[in-house]
Amino acid sequence: MFILPAIDLIDGACVRLTRGDYATSAKVADDPTETADRFKAAGARWLHMVDLDGAAAGEPKNRDIIVRVAETSGLDVEVGGGVRNEATIEDYLSHGVKRVILGSVALKDPAFTIRAARAYGDAIAVGVDAMDGKARTEGWLEGSEVGFLDLARRMDEAGVSAIIYTDIARDGTLGGPNLEQLRALKDAVSARVIASGGIRDTEDIRALTALGLHGAICGKSVYAGTLDLAEAIRIAEGNEVSQH
Repeated sequence: MFILPAIDLIDGACVRLTRGDYATSAKVADDPTETADRFKAAGARWLHMVDLDGAAAGEPKNRDIIVRVAETSGLDVEVGGGVRNEATIEDYLSHGVKRVILGSVALKDPAFTIRAARAYGDAIAVGVDAMDGKARTEGWLEGSEVGFLDLARRMDEAGVSAIIYTDIARDGTLGGPNLEQLRALKDAVSARVIASGGIRDTEDIRALTALGLHGAICGKSVYAGTLDLAEAIRIAEGNEVSQH
């Protein structure tokens, strides 16, 4: 399993939210580039970046920062937030980004999402973000009546190779991931599943690894110090040193 440390951006700064509420935004680091360098030094191979301004606006707002990190960090960068058209996908992929995450558009324009998945293959992931089991869009500001498993199955059947699942109620809470829903999701799709939301410590990493997931996104836990990134990577990649 891959560990993907996260950088969420508002006005160019690294921030964390609680349960997706923009009013809870708290700055956690000054420089996204330096933050990415620290993550790489800890052993990370992937970096998860979210343009929170872009997610709310429906178009990229922190594009230059994201591209700079993608081109200079040496990490495989995946990006979400404000991706609504092929031009944005092309722009990111041509400037060092490894994978583009389609979120709101997957629910609102599934035909476009299917075309993108077929055209770009592994370079496309779909973000399935849910509150009380129902998918949410527009930076988690809009609800829907679509069940998260229904949306995930549709995307899986369309050929999407990776699904990033976030239980919004747990995101930024350090309360632990929703293992029950993640297990149900993994059983429901053939796509690779990446967990996001609520991860607190190495016990959570062990539990997610045991589910056989493809990846786990760690944000607040890394910044708050409840999770040692280097240790999490060792556990996830099967290199944990026995204490016995």
